[in-house]
Amino acid sequence: MRYEIIGEPLPVVTCYVNSGETLITERGSMSWMSPNMKMETSTNGGLGKALGRMFSGDSLFQNRYTAMGGEGMIAFASSFPGSIRALEISPGNNMIVQKSSFLASEASVELSLHFQKKLGAGLFGGEGFIMQRLSGHGTVFIEIDGFAVEYTLQPGQQMVVDTGYLAAMTESCTMEVHTVPGLKNMIFGGEGVFNTVVTGPGKIILQTMPVMSVANSLIPFLPTGNK
Repeated sequence: MRYEIIGEPLPVVTCYVNSGETLITERGSMSWMSPNMKMETSTNGGLGKALGRMFSGDSLFQNRYTAMGGEGMIAFASSFPGSIRALEISPGNNMIVQKSSFLASEASVELSLHFQKKLGAGLFGGEGFIMQRLSGHGTVFIEIDGFAVEYTLQPGQQMVVDTGYLAAMTESCTMEVHTVPGLKNMIFGGEGVFNTVVTGPGKIILQTMPVMSVANSLIPFLPTGNK
């Protein structure tokens, strides 16, 4: 498979696949494609895996697109202003990503649930108790809210991340939730009460415009319905 990502801040990834090659995606992610791409909707792994994807923020069913009779082309567009990143998944190099970030992947990549081991990280970390685990082997495309910034953490090295800004990390990383020190800082600092602390080794991807932050900033300007 060949691909190109263009068009930030409203990006699209265009994939060129060989005959017989299959890509999987969530419903509604396909934007355009060549006529020889055959579509098939399935639970892709049975009801158990389908329910797991649903609880992690994705749809119950996935669409499989297969090139028939020659090379095919298919494009997947981001649903929110930001970035599309290609991740290479292989045994021992699994990725944990925020829910609903999965866009598309090769059929050899498996999407499953990932539960935060520590309850506090799930309830207050901003990324949710349930995240998505990408395993198997192949290329996967994820959506990033805003611009994506990558760091490689050494063993024991940490990064303090505000709520919602962690988009992805390698499975070798761990995350915990720490309270912001000082009562005055909590109440008047404007940064919230909790921060997410990610510890290496591994790679982390941070995002500059979490969709929830955008939604919260728009609330004061929305009509209340009162006249």
